[in-house]
Parts: sequence; C-alpha cells; structure tokens
Amino acid sequence: MWKAKDGHEIRHIEWPAPPTGVARRGSMLFMAGRGDAYEKYLESFEHWRLKGWQVSAADWRGQGGSGRLGNDDATGHIDDFALWIADLAQYWDGWAAEHDGPRVLVGHSMGGHLTLRAVMEEALSPKPDALVLSAPMLDTFPESVPLPLKRGFAQVMARIGDPKRPAWKMSEKPGITPSMRQALLTHDAERYQDELWWRERRPELELGPGSWGWVKGAMESSAAMFARGGLEQVNMPTFFVATDADRLVSPAAIRSALDRMPHAKGLIFGKEARHEILRECDEIRDRALAAIDGFLERQFSP
Repeated sequence: MWKAKDGHEIRHIEWPAPPTGVARRGSMLFMAGRGDAYEKYLESFEHWRLKGWQVSAADWRGQGGSGRLGNDDATGHIDDFALWIADLAQYWDGWAAEHDGPRVLVGHSMGGHLTLRAVMEEALSPKPDALVLSAPMLDTFPESVPLPLKRGFAQVMARIGDPKRPAWKMSEKPGITPSMRQALLTHDAERYQDELWWRERRPELELGPGSWGWVKGAMESSAAMFARGGLEQVNMPTFFVATDADRLVSPAAIRSALDRMPHAKGLIFGKEARHEILRECDEIRDRALAAIDGFLERQFSP
C-alpha cells in the first residue's frame, strides 16, 4: 500500500523484473479503467516484461483494493477527477525517481482519460517519455448529445440529490445486465472468466455503477480536455489502440483527439474488437500489442 498526501492508502504492484538475458528497455506504469483492477492485465504485464520493460501498476483511489469514496462498496464515486490526477502526480514523482527511463505511462479507458489529462496539465514531473492509451474514455454515450448538454445535465443531477447515489443500476453502463456485460468488453470468454475468477477470490475488486458525482466529474473533465487548443499542445509521443465498435466509450471522441494531437498515432479496430482490446481474443490482442511494441521501438530504438 502507498499513502497519498492525505493518508489515503492506495494499492500498487511491482511486476517482476525482466529475465536475465533480455535487454532492459525502460519502465512502464499502467493505470486501469473505472471499476477495473490491475489483476486483469497481468498477462499484458508479462508480455511487456519479456520485452524488457519493468512494469508497475496502481489502483485509482476509491476502487479495486484502495477503498471506496461513496456510501457503499458497490458505487464508484469521486467528487472531482482532479483528485485522481493529483494522486497520479504524487505517485509518479516517487515512482519515476525509483525507475530507470525511458518511462512510459499506459492508461486504459478511464485510466486513459486521466493519464492524458495529467499530461495536458503538465502535472507529472518528470514527464513521461511516451503515452499509450487503450480505448481511452474521452467521452461517453450517447455520442449524438453534445458534450456541453451532457455536462449540464450531470451537474443538475448531482446537485438535486446526493451526488454519491448511483447514476444507474448495475454494471459498467446504464441498461446493461451482468449477463450482457461480456458483450461490452471482449469476445474472449476465457479472459472474461479470468476477471470473474479474480472477483470471486478478491471480492474487494468488484465495483458497480458510477455515482452522479462521478458522471459530473467525467463530463467536466472531458469538456476541459476538448477545450480549444488543449489537445493540440500535447507534444508527447502518444499511441492509441481503440475500436470503432466500442459501446462503452466514444469512438468519435477518440478519433477527434487522435486528429488533434500532433504527435499521436493509433491503431483503430472495427467490429472484431470490443472495449478491452488488451483482453481480446489472441488475434486482436496480439495485433494491438505488436503495434504498441512497434511504437515504443521506434521511439526508443538503441
């Protein structure tokens, strides 16, 4: 456990060092998505370890094994995404001091949103040498509703009741039942069952719907991200892996960010991939990892 400035304990992990005989490439910090836990990505950590990366990961405050911020254990709450960015900045300071470069920051889904915001705000010092974003949650559905309207509605809903109350009933998205959940996340039944295995053995990892405070925070943070001129100022080498078939985060927002960021490249899948690209079937996952590996090799060739 790592302690934030206010004493809140946050769970983190250091994956084993690259094996003897493998050239060391640098260090990688992975940040998972909303309701996620880094246990789901151990297979990817091992892939990167065998490529020569020293891999670390941490929970976001209030989820996984890092406590809760809401009224119960099921609802994912935050008052302001700025708190998560501050946690990441503080954690990064200590982590970067102990890990050799080049240093790569990797974020999936909400983790992709928060890592990109931290880079845009220059909150991380020293700054990462590269950024990798997996299906980043840059905006939410419905895509047809303009972001200012979604932000205004969320602000009203958070104000007229307890902002810690759940914004929907269950799962990752309104209207999705547990039986429908895999269809949002991955085509790979075995990798989906792996997540359920971890949840059974570590019940503290399970998290249900977001709160209205979370929805408000997400919409306010997305609006700040897409403000005029912001994304254009990101000069860090960045690589996106995403899918146009995503039904959890907005593919249109991802494509917009990719177009606006001058040093960003990406691999965008179609209906063959669902939201958890790093936990997809081998054909898709292998293509995504190969694309990420190629990006990192081009950035940091010997």
